[in-house]
Amino acid sequence: MPATLSSRKTAAALRTSARVSLDLLLVLVIAAVAVWLLGRMWSIVWPLVVGLLLTTLTWPPARFLRRRGWPPALAASVVTVLFLLVAAGVLALIVVPVGSESAELADGVVEGLKTVRDWAAGPPLNIGDDQITKAMDSGIARLQDSAGSAVTTVVTGVSTVFDGIVTTVLALFLMFFFLKDGPRFLPWLTRQLPGRLAVHLPVVAERGWNTLGSFVRSQAFVGLLDAVFIGLGLWIVGVPLVLPLAVLTFVSAFVPIVGALFAGFVAVLIALVSNGLTDALIVLAIIVLVQQLEGNVFQPMIQSRGLGLHAAVVLLAVTLGGSLAGVVGSLLAVPVAALIAVAWNYAREQLSDPPGEPADAPAAPAA
Repeated sequence: MPATLSSRKTAAALRTSARVSLDLLLVLVIAAVAVWLLGRMWSIVWPLVVGLLLTTLTWPPARFLRRRGWPPALAASVVTVLFLLVAAGVLALIVVPVGSESAELADGVVEGLKTVRDWAAGPPLNIGDDQITKAMDSGIARLQDSAGSAVTTVVTGVSTVFDGIVTTVLALFLMFFFLKDGPRFLPWLTRQLPGRLAVHLPVVAERGWNTLGSFVRSQAFVGLLDAVFIGLGLWIVGVPLVLPLAVLTFVSAFVPIVGALFAGFVAVLIALVSNGLTDALIVLAIIVLVQQLEGNVFQPMIQSRGLGLHAAVVLLAVTLGGSLAGVVGSLLAVPVAALIAVAWNYAREQLSDPPGEPADAPAAPAA
């Protein structure tokens, strides 16, 4: 005789599903409200986040000076000034070579476009000059049609630059105060929170800080190795703009996976435009070799899998962050995912049974 569904068990399963669905819905609503509040306060949140990331990078030298007996304010001031000097030097490494070789690079781009045009005119595409001219005329017409929005575009660009300057200044001030007063934060937070929050939240904050610092410093070191090896390869091949490309490689390392692809694409493109196809293929081989060394040797040794995130999770996080918030989202995706993993692991620790203790017994069935 075939088994029949139990009305009592079915009703219990429906009640459980409804309760779990309601709990998940409440969690999603609270998360949506939190994201909305962050968006409304983004002008404050973004400098705070940048300041924290800069602090994780500059905290080791500040801690070294403090342990040598330097006053916190003096140690923070010295480290901040040194950071500004290094940042100015990095900016000079990008701007000066690009400015000195911009004319040569522009000529290379023109020659590259002519090469592409000659190739397109031959088999198998066989695109005639009249078709290319028609396409160029169409593009020029579109640019003329959109000329009315040029003023709006310029205003938007000026506003973006101004916002970037304000964010940078605020982040630097916040970095100074974090370097100066950072160790006082957790004791202060413990005094402000009630009950069990005073125990749990400081622990999660400390673990999150350690994870964030490990991520930023390890990415910086891996990016430095990539920049040195790829820069040497570009210099040996004779590609122009070696220093700017090396700096771009270092900066792009803070966006895992996607940043390496972008920096490699730019290097290969410049090699193709300036040196030709053969050197471009050589540069591509160098970049692939260095990236393989990074992924299989450098990164596992340096990070020691401290983030606890699978490569697929990192890629999905970067993709989601980029689709939601562009470049900013790509930069913050992996640190945010790592912090979520820290909070999740701590919650699992608190909700798990201690070793050797039997799990909760199942509830007795209702009569």
